[in-house]
Amino acid sequence: MDSINKQQPEDNYEDLRGEAAQKKIKTLTGKASTCFFCTNIQSGKPFATRPMSVRQFDDEGNLWFLSAKDSHKNLEISADHSVQLLFQGSDYSDFLQLYGKAFIIEDKEKIKELWEPILKTWFTKGVDDPRISAIKFEPMEGYYWDTKHNMMVGMVKRLAGAIVGKTLDDSIEGKIKV
Repeated sequence: MDSINKQQPEDNYEDLRGEAAQKKIKTLTGKASTCFFCTNIQSGKPFATRPMSVRQFDDEGNLWFLSAKDSHKNLEISADHSVQLLFQGSDYSDFLQLYGKAFIIEDKEKIKELWEPILKTWFTKGVDDPRISAIKFEPMEGYYWDTKHNMMVGMVKRLAGAIVGKTLDDSIEGKIKV
């Protein structure tokens, strides 16, 4: 049986490394302002997941979050730094899965850099709330699925494919190695 990828008339798979991987991560995390932040990753067991908002993608390729020091997430990261992030930027593209290591950072200057007033909803004492910590996520590898051109080209190709009964898709996917 042929896979959907073998039915494609054009190449739709490309692994990315180094600078190209960093650029793809920055693009896709920018399209999806939130992700599912997964901890307690153990084979064969349910993992802990919660939505989190990326506060920053830094020049070194790290993703930054703010979190409560007393949260389950921080406790789980302290026990095991392995974390998985799952992003979805749109219905048909902009998917990203990242695996890496997360670290709890209590640097007040970094917390101030990541702060926005809306966060007072969770940290009621503001930017100086003693419960705030930052989380630095260092991606190691992942997988992406995106469009080659843009959503409009992808839609036109899918519609044309449906009309002629042929797989015409503008998607591109591959592994990411940082």
